[in-house]
Amino acid sequence: MAKGKATSFDIAYLAGVSQSTVSRALRGSPLVNPETTRRILEAAEQLHYTVDKHASSLRTQRAGTLALLLFEDPTSDASHINPFFLPMLSAITRACASHGQDLLISFQQLSHDWHADYGDSKKADGLLLLGYGDYLAYLGKLSKLVEQGTPFVRWGAVMPDQPGISIGCDNMGGGRQAGAHLLACGRRRIAFLGDASSHYPEFLDRFLGCDAALRDAGLAMDRALQVDAESSEDAGYAAARELMRRGAIFDAVFGASDLIAIGAMRALAEAGLDVPGDVAVVGFDDIPAARITTPALTTVRQDTVRAGELLVETLVSLVDGHPAQSQRLPTELVVRRSCPARG
Repeated sequence: MAKGKATSFDIAYLAGVSQSTVSRALRGSPLVNPETTRRILEAAEQLHYTVDKHASSLRTQRAGTLALLLFEDPTSDASHINPFFLPMLSAITRACASHGQDLLISFQQLSHDWHADYGDSKKADGLLLLGYGDYLAYLGKLSKLVEQGTPFVRWGAVMPDQPGISIGCDNMGGGRQAGAHLLACGRRRIAFLGDASSHYPEFLDRFLGCDAALRDAGLAMDRALQVDAESSEDAGYAAARELMRRGAIFDAVFGASDLIAIGAMRALAEAGLDVPGDVAVVGFDDIPAARITTPALTTVRQDTVRAGELLVETLVSLVDGHPAQSQRLPTELVVRRSCPARG
């Protein structure tokens, strides 16, 4: 155990329970049985642990408000909002109203100390987190929120041993749907545009899902056909140009997001390649623009409306002291002209 000021993680280790159980016991939650509470309090006393009243203010003084922290995305306009989140924002607003909660929306940059600003204030009873970017750069701040006992739910990949609770989609299942469809359309050399690494676990799962579909057919994704890209049209355009600059042979592009796929289609058109004749293209998200691109984009749809509802429902449960868990939502393949089904 590390020396220095004791934390709730130290208490959890000494008492042989989870950190979330420690947080509930220290605030007197009836969800923790008396014997476990006694053991936790004895461990806290042994470690000379004292509760930080500022860090616990979100739990003890209810504001009737939830805070939505929206992290800025790179966009071609001045909005800095990924269009994927727009229907989710609408659903979150309606869900807050139905639960009698006010909603505070705040734009943040990942470099800011937003985890401390909201963890040590009385602005809101809990946090909703959208659009975090590089997961590994964000991980320490999530752990800090857990340590502070701040109720929060984020939209993102659901992973074992992650800090806090996430609501996300079945990214691997969606990637498998995309890969199976491309195979059914006769495509074998599938390029993947997006950062398929632990920094972007959603993108990685989409890559692995597509790879699993290919392996079922005795094939596999070729890492030489993977180009890193963040979720923007400009990044997708640059990634497709890099793929062609390498002289790679490919007959399909799977964009890790619709924005990446739309940018890639622009680069392919400039290079004189026909979509889907020469290269089939599939995206992921089903943002509104996917329906009006030329050609219209085949994609994997995420249920953003249900996601917004579930984010609020889960956070309200946490704020009320009830148990909650991470959940994955199913995806749906939407077939359009960029990769039509074979007749």
